[in-house]
Amino acid sequence: MVTSVQQPVSTLSLKEWAVAVKALGEGKQIITVRKGGLYEETREFKLEHDTFYLYPTYEHQKPEMVKPAYHADLESTLEGWSPDKPTVEIRYFAHITDDVEIMDEAKLRALDPYHIWTEDFADVRLHWKKKKPLHILFARVYKLEQPFEIQIEDQYKGCKSWHHLLPAVPQTGFAPVLSDADYAAKRDEIMAILK
Repeated sequence: MVTSVQQPVSTLSLKEWAVAVKALGEGKQIITVRKGGLYEETREFKLEHDTFYLYPTYEHQKPEMVKPAYHADLESTLEGWSPDKPTVEIRYFAHITDDVEIMDEAKLRALDPYHIWTEDFADVRLHWKKKKPLHILFARVYKLEQPFEIQIEDQYKGCKSWHHLLPAVPQTGFAPVLSDADYAAKRDEIMAILK
């Protein structure tokens, strides 16, 4: 699965728990699950663009929603962070290769080895707004050679999935977190479960 991805010119970013951004950024998982933020205009998740920055959030991370094997990763994301920290660092962007919608609890359970979240977390996402499907996003993640810090503006706060970063984003070099072959193998394995 060879891709010719470019760093996003758009400043669009997806908010995700910092521990999930870390897992995606280290190739520990290639999927993320979404149903929508509490304050989305349509109250449901919509993939606005297939390539975007990953904006790590810290304040709502809950250890009980992350598998014990990843608690050390969660703790490491909190080192040097405080609720009044005025900036956030953007290290990665993602290119979504697939957006698969599911409503099947058995399929969600079968995905358990492929993500950092507990069954409780996955269940909450699946059962919230029961008539709406859960989006399984396959994210090919790229690490920026030069991460950048931005001020945390009021627009970035709250339970919304998407927002545009206010400052212009510097265009730098980047590299895929996983090789084409590794990403394709993981994608094929997970996709076989979802068929």
